[in-house]
Amino acid sequence: MIQGTGSDVGKSMLVAGLCRAARRRGLSVAPFKPQNMSNNAAVTGDGGEIGRAQALQAMACGLEPLTDMNPVLLKPETDVGAQIVVQGRRIASASARSYGDLKPTLMAAVMESFRRLTSAHDLVIVEGAGSPAEINLRAGDIANMGFARAADVPVVLVGDIDRGGVIAQIVGTQAVIEPEDAALVAGFLVNKFRGDVSLFDDGYRFIADRTGWPGFGVLPWFGDAWKLPAEDALSLYAPKREQGFHIVCLALSRIANFDDLDPLLQEPGVRVTMLGPGRALPGDADLVIVPGTKSTRGDLAFLRAQGWDLDLAAHHRRGGHILGICGGYQMLGRVVADPDGIEGPAGETEGLGFLEIETVMTPEKRLCEVEAVHGASGVPFRGYEIHIGQSDGSDRARPFATVAGAAEGAISADGRVEGSYLHGMFRDDRFRAAWLGRFGAATSGLVHGEAVERTLDALADHMEAHLDIGGLLGLAR
Repeated sequence: MIQGTGSDVGKSMLVAGLCRAARRRGLSVAPFKPQNMSNNAAVTGDGGEIGRAQALQAMACGLEPLTDMNPVLLKPETDVGAQIVVQGRRIASASARSYGDLKPTLMAAVMESFRRLTSAHDLVIVEGAGSPAEINLRAGDIANMGFARAADVPVVLVGDIDRGGVIAQIVGTQAVIEPEDAALVAGFLVNKFRGDVSLFDDGYRFIADRTGWPGFGVLPWFGDAWKLPAEDALSLYAPKREQGFHIVCLALSRIANFDDLDPLLQEPGVRVTMLGPGRALPGDADLVIVPGTKSTRGDLAFLRAQGWDLDLAAHHRRGGHILGICGGYQMLGRVVADPDGIEGPAGETEGLGFLEIETVMTPEKRLCEVEAVHGASGVPFRGYEIHIGQSDGSDRARPFATVAGAAEGAISADGRVEGSYLHGMFRDDRFRAAWLGRFGAATSGLVHGEAVERTLDALADHMEAHLDIGGLLGLAR
């Protein structure tokens, strides 16, 4: 089990690299994360949803993603509450405090999923969540040491030297966790080192001497990490381009499934800007994407608070294009109604009015992979749906696509505003080329799936060169 001294220390990437390294050794390996918190989810072959990182790790293993790989998924809806998904299915929404009471009851489902994976594979590599040093969350824990002790799995603790204080991160974690938990730690490693690794030799020895834990190495910065689908944030390290077709994506407060943009980041003829709060829409934007969100009405209020509604109207008047995906599609309509209070307080909110549609939130969540045909180009493509709510109106007479012969999405009368419930469409290379080609944007012939596979291989090579991979895999029992 890979645990971290904090969030974003690189656990997900390390598990993906270890999975690929184990697979290349001829092992049948699977990833597992007992509890995840993310609005970036993937649809699974068994009809559920899991965190995007576990879907990438499954790819590293050569497997299709399954709900057992992430049995508890928390999808934040507000600052203090989240939707709770267990073994791929939404069971409730709960506040952080009430989830604390519910959490111990979920261990049975976690262990059930874990046992199914261990019975089907030679090796399961587990990813923790947050940090075991969050001792205020230790009671009833299912994400870190609570799971490790229940499943009796050895733990490797990862520190992030890029954020500073890595010695205190690791030594301090040992100082605050229970002795019984510390006994499960089989060693540590240091991630994200920049520069001459030998300069950290003394610090590395100090950690080992002070904790009594063996070290498994110091991993230098992996510069191609941005090419892998991200779960918690669009990569800050993707190349910043000054030229090309300019796509601006609004960074909503509850943005979901933003890995839709990953293939566009890798197109050299495309410039992608994530527009954060408090920033005005650039005047040179060619197309604005209003992305998915876990709280459509809440993010409509957030969008208006940034003044982006006025910016979008000015962009449209200048002849600019707009694409809404999932929740963003819902926002582009006339009204978003939630009579049953599924995403928050019951009521309805005026939409942005770019599309003649109205949306009503419904309790049933649609989770499925689809094969579609793009309306404008006639190009078939694959995508997936993961949403609640139904949208209808006169602009649906001009569908974005057809799915099994039925209209999907909507296009405005002037053709410059489009909306669709379909995620993952830009991963389809033929569709991406056709869609960008409509705007005159240069495309590269990128085969996105192959690019991700090459990056996973490069990650495994990088880890093999700098870490004791044999020692790490040898911990398994």
